[in-house]
Amino acid sequence: MSEVIYVTEEGLQKLKVELNQLRNVERPMLSRQIADARDKGDLSENAEYAAAKEAQGMLEMKINKLEDIVARSRIIDETKIDISFVRILHRVKIMNKSNNSVMEYQLVPESEANFKLGKIAVSSPIAQGLIGKKVGEVVQIKVPSGIIPFEIISISL
Repeated sequence: MSEVIYVTEEGLQKLKVELNQLRNVERPMLSRQIADARDKGDLSENAEYAAAKEAQGMLEMKINKLEDIVARSRIIDETKIDISFVRILHRVKIMNKSNNSVMEYQLVPESEANFKLGKIAVSSPIAQGLIGKKVGEVVQIKVPSGIIPFEIISISL
């Protein structure tokens, strides 16, 4: 049995839109390219045909992967999330006790992670160190540059 993937409603919608684009736009376009290349003659020396077939194989792999992700996805009901301790989907404001800098991150599924938007994957070292902790706790988190103490300032949705 494959592992369940937890996503937000918005994240699942994005995956479905991408899957629909691949199935209904890119797949037919590649099929036309293959047909056009096939019409040009000898397939054994037709680089255009070989490239189109390779692109088709890559596209089918991507479609299969997205279908698998969508099939295993479970939507997280944000209204039933307890914010007394850090969990997935929470916004967590933390202070680096070494330099007193304050950061805020939202813990999201890997498919929705975007560091520029302050969304970190729940599997990242910082997120793993924060999960299950409460406001006021100081946690020691191992990051590539060493171990950093973080204090949890607030938890919200």
